[in-house]
Amino acid sequence: MIRVAVTTLGCKVNQYESAGILEALQEEEFSIVPFTAEADCYIINTCTVTGRADYQSRQLIRRAGRRNPEASIIVTGCYAQIAPHEIASIPGVTVVAGNAEKESIAATIRDMVSGKNRILVGDIHRAREIGRLAVTRFPGHTRAFLKIQDGCNSFCSFCIVPFARGRSRSLPEDEVMDRIAMLSRSGHREVVLTGIHLGAYGQDLRPPANLLHILRNVEEQRTVERLRLSSLGPTEITDGMISLMKDAKIICRHLHIPLQSGDDKILSLMGRNYDAAFFRRLLKTIWDDIPDIAIGTDVMVGFPGEGDNEFGNTVRLLEELPLAYLHIFPYSERPGTRAARLPGRVRQAEKKRRAEILRELGKHKRDTFVRRFKEKKLSVLIETEEYGAGFMRGFSDNYIPVLIKGGNFPLANQIIPVIPDHAQDGKLYGKSYGWKEYHQ
Repeated sequence: MIRVAVTTLGCKVNQYESAGILEALQEEEFSIVPFTAEADCYIINTCTVTGRADYQSRQLIRRAGRRNPEASIIVTGCYAQIAPHEIASIPGVTVVAGNAEKESIAATIRDMVSGKNRILVGDIHRAREIGRLAVTRFPGHTRAFLKIQDGCNSFCSFCIVPFARGRSRSLPEDEVMDRIAMLSRSGHREVVLTGIHLGAYGQDLRPPANLLHILRNVEEQRTVERLRLSSLGPTEITDGMISLMKDAKIICRHLHIPLQSGDDKILSLMGRNYDAAFFRRLLKTIWDDIPDIAIGTDVMVGFPGEGDNEFGNTVRLLEELPLAYLHIFPYSERPGTRAARLPGRVRQAEKKRRAEILRELGKHKRDTFVRRFKEKKLSVLIETEEYGAGFMRGFSDNYIPVLIKGGNFPLANQIIPVIPDHAQDGKLYGKSYGWKEYHQ
């Protein structure tokens, strides 16, 4: 039996696709082993969103080769799609497979046994349908990801992803509903809808579909106990979506809305389709209707042309907004993007300094948001009962990590009410209910 190990870098879409690859391999009766073990074949599902991601991918390739020099190594994912010949030159790499070729990984391994080693990377821009790698369950996870959209038509000036993923493609609405129900039947209490550009869902389908219709159906049909959305662009959050989330029982009170910069000049250079005033108004509208919602954002520092004044505008906007958390990324130049040709480069040391300022601000935002929910009843999905120091860990529907002292009955993969009694380091702490209170 061929032993296969899989590891993944990058986004939730990549994680979903790796889970699909694993299911396909298991159906073909390959033996799945941890990536840290000796395997006959290693699969590295790569990311290329930053230069750091490329570097980490190369590290994993070389690590697999050292672990078993006789093993076959398949490299797939976005880095493989963008730079197949660069990857093929790394010693030990047997096959480079593009994103569209992920669906035939099992057959690729069989071919390798026959000695057919090669580059399998097609023109991703010709892809017109979303891949059909299906995931029925995520072993060991309470939350399940569901990829309902792939590709991106936006071509922001800093981003290489559209070149690695192709045009926007969506899963038909009936298949989305079927897969949510399937993941729920498999025991997952929460499903996270994800995509490369989730807000573009359905625009390519005929007739067109939209995300709001899916949300309404799940809310009305109670298809799963909790439904969470991954990242949505500022212009993709509609009044109808906000109205639905306001009184929703199933849809989590959580939105991740990338800002990238709080300066209008930089937003324009980035190719973003909003300005700082629009972002501010949008978040005020959401908070006015859903006061306890968690809103997180992405911010990039050190983009070409970002001087002290532009960075200051970003800091002031972030200080003003009661965000729940910040994800901070120093700008990473990607060859082939428009931003790579822009003047006004920012020194690495200055990028690092600005990133540290915003990370400190993010910690303060996180602590401030979390402390609001002390002594308030939260609905918490328990993820693990062995977090350390006798604690179980879970997440509230508004994405707060909650640590709970272990009780006398199993709680993993249960959604329970918790009233936290204190907050520390961006987390809430509380006690689990007894059987009687839990069932009330």
